[in-house]
Amino acid sequence: MRKLEIVHRTRYDYSEPVTLGDHRLMFRPRDSHDLRLLHTGLVIEPAAQVRWIHDPFGNSIAIASFEDTTQMLELSSTIQVERYGTSPELSPIEDYARTLPFSYLAEEAPDLSRYVERHYPDPNAEVTTWTKQFLDGENGVDTFATLTRLCTGIKETLKYAMRFEIGTQPPAVTLESGGGTCRDYALLMMEGARSLGIAARFITGYLYDPVLDTASADGTAHAYPHAWLEVYLPGAGWVEFDPTNGIIGSERLIRVAVGRDPEQAMPIKGTFTGSSDVVVTAAVDVQVRTLPEQQEGESASPMQDL
Repeated sequence: MRKLEIVHRTRYDYSEPVTLGDHRLMFRPRDSHDLRLLHTGLVIEPAAQVRWIHDPFGNSIAIASFEDTTQMLELSSTIQVERYGTSPELSPIEDYARTLPFSYLAEEAPDLSRYVERHYPDPNAEVTTWTKQFLDGENGVDTFATLTRLCTGIKETLKYAMRFEIGTQPPAVTLESGGGTCRDYALLMMEGARSLGIAARFITGYLYDPVLDTASADGTAHAYPHAWLEVYLPGAGWVEFDPTNGIIGSERLIRVAVGRDPEQAMPIKGTFTGSSDVVVTAAVDVQVRTLPEQQEGESASPMQDL
């Protein structure tokens, strides 16, 4: 278990006054057995009215509404969490799902069907064909081993390429170009897993390397907004795969939002109205530090609402 504090600041500057539309913010993780939310805080400038909803996936979404025109928008989120690592190799995958192909049981299939559906066109079966190279075994293909090869194969055969365009590129484009961002890698593996009949969903959050804690005197280091995926394996549940780094079920991954499609798990989504000449610049900074272990007799800090 690791106790972490993550401060995420995003600032937009506009070259002339604009009117901000509603902004949907996904900064607040959901409590679970592998991640416990201890504290949250959110500061928005200019001042906004904030209301909360749960989306169909159970994500907590803050909807910020603005009144006056502005030339800047700054969002500062602080969360404290306890992150527990998992060991997917030891997870008891059901016997019937240990080799491919398999079918989900009747009680799970209706809820997982949309996660199994291919979401992007693959008219020439490029993604399907590319995925098949990771299958192995004459008398049955090991499910977890295949997913592991797919995860590491993306990391080893494609070249990470920073893109500043919003959104993701289609998986076939990622293959054709030979690279992409973490968002593109996650989407490619999702569609590859779906081509094998496996349910998959998109995750956004943060990537943290504890080695970086030594980078400064106060133990604060830079982390990164990140995207990866989960696949549903009967008996083991949703299992995390990060094809950008070739890691599985790591406490380095701090999950915040989930969705069937990347568009549904964007950390910040909003609009503005201004002239066609307005220029927008954006800056993002994420810092993380490991918090000291709670001493015996101390009480935990109360959870605060964003």
